[in-house]
Amino acid sequence: MLVLCTANVCRSPMAQGFLTAELASRGVGGTVRSAGTDVGPERPPADAVAAMAAWGIDTSGHRARALDDGLLESADLVLGMTRKHAREAVVRVPAVFPRAFTLKELVRRATAVGPRSAGQPFAAWLAAVGEGRSRGALVGRSAGDDVADPIGGPPEVYRATAAELHDLVVALCDLAWPTRED
Repeated sequence: MLVLCTANVCRSPMAQGFLTAELASRGVGGTVRSAGTDVGPERPPADAVAAMAAWGIDTSGHRARALDDGLLESADLVLGMTRKHAREAVVRVPAVFPRAFTLKELVRRATAVGPRSAGQPFAAWLAAVGEGRSRGALVGRSAGDDVADPIGGPPEVYRATAAELHDLVVALCDLAWPTRED
């Protein structure tokens, strides 16, 4: 799984941290990576680190990574923090389109489709979630599909972004990897 934002110091490392923790708590294996489409500073701002520390997740060791085609090609799911990030992924590697969404778009569409059923391959569920979707959905600037960038804002903006990402990640995991009683 690959999470994308602009500089790879705030939103995508936050989402990476939440996804890694949530998947581990569910016993789901796999690697979550993050990258930026326009990497700037190398380290997350102190307010981003503090916002995640409040959730028990340490992002202080994160170092920004630039998006490259190999990361996209190897990812079973690409999650952009905005349409711009998802669009850039698809422009770079067109074959990634069926598995590239904004995090909000994926949660919205997955909620409409419903949770992945027992034994259903992840790729099949993701295809059902993306059914009827066009590449044109990645064009435009709808705040409805974007997680706002907290960079440069006050600490409460970073905390709000972390809370929003936490809720989106839990919703996604509830749908893609629902817990089941055996």
